[in-house]
Amino acid sequence: MSIAHTPEPPYTAVIFTSVRTAADGGYATMARRMEELAAEQPGYLGHESAREEVGITVSYWTDDAAARAWKAVAEHVIAQDRGRTLWYADYQVRVARVERSYGPDGPR
Repeated sequence: MSIAHTPEPPYTAVIFTSVRTAADGGYATMARRMEELAAEQPGYLGHESAREEVGITVSYWTDDAAARAWKAVAEHVIAQDRGRTLWYADYQVRVARVERSYGPDGPR
């Protein structure tokens, strides 16, 4: 995995922070499918993810409407439900508007 290449701001970031339970129940398979499915959605720009004790996934979207549409995709709704009932001991979703972005090559 690499750092997502996003366009010039503004755009929307959805930050999903989680603590896993011990249950597996197909988690890895579902996580891969959600990555594939998200990439097919209108407005998807990329994502970044890391997991240790706390997992953090940030997905980037052209705007809030695209992020909201992703939340409502039927297969994603099923994954959200399994997350609440099986995979996550705790989680938080935060949605933000990216106003500035910069890296080693300067601002974008």
